[in-house]
Amino acid sequence: MKETEHNKEELKDQELNQESPQNEAEEVEETAPVEEDPVAKLEGELAQEKDKFLRLFAEFENYKKRTTKERLELFKTAGQEVMVALLPVMDDFERALAEIDRSGDTELLKGIELIQNKLKETLKAKGLEQMAVGEGDAFDAEIHEALTQIPAPDKKLKGKVLDVVEKGYILGDKIIRHPKVVVGQ
Repeated sequence: MKETEHNKEELKDQELNQESPQNEAEEVEETAPVEEDPVAKLEGELAQEKDKFLRLFAEFENYKKRTTKERLELFKTAGQEVMVALLPVMDDFERALAEIDRSGDTELLKGIELIQNKLKETLKAKGLEQMAVGEGDAFDAEIHEALTQIPAPDKKLKGKVLDVVEKGYILGDKIIRHPKVVVGQ
């Protein structure tokens, strides 16, 4: 009986030993890295490279737009400096025309007017425009530069432009010189 029990125990041990390698094989399969399909792996890499390419392409397009915009701004500001420098010359032409008109020399007046008109048209072709400001217009602190305030001769002229001392100019969509005005109080 002891031998049969001993034999039974041996049989159990053998069964366990036989199951053990099988169980170990199953455990190895579970812990071993799963090999990916090479096609799926390549498709994943391709998708990543396409994404990188699209992002780089979009970044380059933004760079081109930004540099183009900066270049246009540079040309505008370079032109702006020249225009601002020429504005006192325009003012001098207007003062000269007023004085020549008082003297009565019509031939000289016509010659100076021709030169002034040519300069105005050239500057206008480059984008310079005179601001339309007249007496009686409402004063706007964002557009006008008030030199002084004087008592208004009429109640209707309070807060209005009474006199334009110096004309204002716009280059493109930017005010490069605000009109200098006298405001009614």
